[in-house]
Amino acid sequence: MMNFLISGAPMERFSKLFKLSDEELKSHRAIRCIADSKPGYPCRVSLKEAEPGETVLLLPYMHHEVNGPYQSSGPIFVRENAKAANLAVNELPEVVKSRLMSVRAYSKDSLMLASAVVEGSNLVAQIAEFFADEAVAYLHLHNAKPGCFSCRVDRA
Repeated sequence: MMNFLISGAPMERFSKLFKLSDEELKSHRAIRCIADSKPGYPCRVSLKEAEPGETVLLLPYMHHEVNGPYQSSGPIFVRENAKAANLAVNELPEVVKSRLMSVRAYSKDSLMLASAVVEGSNLVAQIAEFFADEAVAYLHLHNAKPGCFSCRVDRA
């Protein structure tokens, strides 16, 4: 099996937004929310669910910032006090293990080569299948039902 490493979004892009007023957040197309359920607010930085009562931002995020046709952005949640995910090699965070996921495989030129929809419990096998193709440089995981970006997968 090919080893992999999952990473979340960088908190540096979001930390200053938490200092803004709700009115100022509008200019960033963001809103402040209070998590009212678990699961329901998966943080894309920590790759953990927000706890009920925790402050999160819902905002657009350019998760595939490439110069090509697959450039893409979408809505994500970020917990106010999130710390970057620090996952071990081949470790799946609970936020992907417990959901139906869309897996998208990209070339080094950021072109989509393949995709699949799998239960989180089957992700390791799908990651291995896609990385068996040497043309696949990295993967993106998305929540399949709402379609939101979840995290990136790289060869370890």
